[in-house]
Amino acid sequence: MKPDPASQIFNAIVPAPFGALGIRTADDKLREVVYLPPSFAEKSADSAIAQRSAEQLARYLADPDFSFDLPLMDAGTEFQRKVWQEISAIPRGAVRTYGHLAKVIGSHPRAVGQACGANWFPLVIPCHRVTASGGLGGFSNQNDENGFHLSVKRWLLRHEGATAAPWQQQSIWP
Repeated sequence: MKPDPASQIFNAIVPAPFGALGIRTADDKLREVVYLPPSFAEKSADSAIAQRSAEQLARYLADPDFSFDLPLMDAGTEFQRKVWQEISAIPRGAVRTYGHLAKVIGSHPRAVGQACGANWFPLVIPCHRVTASGGLGGFSNQNDENGFHLSVKRWLLRHEGATAAPWQQQSIWP
């Protein structure tokens, strides 16, 4: 059987309850994690860093308290890295709004949302913990209101035991 050409662009593919996670690596560092629909088959790691990344992602999927320790490629603008640093400080089970993060870093909610969507390392940098003030908001630069990406965000937040932030008027759940 011929390998799926799409799977060849990933150094490993990890099955997940919502589909799969594609892993891309370069120079002994994690380069990117991509949310994939269920149609992607598992793929064994082709390098030590891909194996380490796959193992850690699988451990997080089994235990939301797992802490990542992966070498990440340099990515993003200075502003995006500032947003990602704030996102990384959000504890498991908590959510913050785009507006809240914008106030913390002296920016605007839309810019924070764009930085969240540009995150190369979802789960490692938990951008799913950032929501709109009145609900989930977008995810991975996707505005598919009830589609794949928001179903991933819902699964991740439930996996972590998240509830609505105190300043939110509505629940994050549909």
